[in-house]
Amino acid sequence: MKKIISSFSFILLIGIMAASAQNVSSAKADKQTDNAVVTAAEQKAASEVQVYYFHATRRCATCQAVESVTRKTIEENYGQKVSFESINSEEDTTNPLIEMYEISGQTLLIIKGDQKADLTNDAFLYANSSPERYQKKLKAAIDKML
Repeated sequence: MKKIISSFSFILLIGIMAASAQNVSSAKADKQTDNAVVTAAEQKAASEVQVYYFHATRRCATCQAVESVTRKTIEENYGQKVSFESINSEEDTTNPLIEMYEISGQTLLIIKGDQKADLTNDAFLYANSSPERYQKKLKAAIDKML
């Protein structure tokens, strides 16, 4: 009887070790996939100016103005030279940019390589009440990176 219990314990131990090893290799594969996405985002950011607007699902008039004025300014002044991406950080929680830039709320970033400009405060101060003033600040920040 003791031999049967010992054999069963041994088989159970081997099974647990095999399952654990499989979970570790699966986690490594997932991490490699995440790293590939981050690496692609980093390569894209290194070669061109990227503007990212991170926002919540529910947005006030100012939040909407930040996006519309930013998008319009980029389209009218830079065309394809500067890209703009609006990211709902509540719905797209797995977006690698959220972790990369440590986003925790409404944020407007201009990125090129290792250069980063945070225009969140200016965007929220002026996009709704004085869009021309915000457009000047946005253009100055983008021009500095081109």
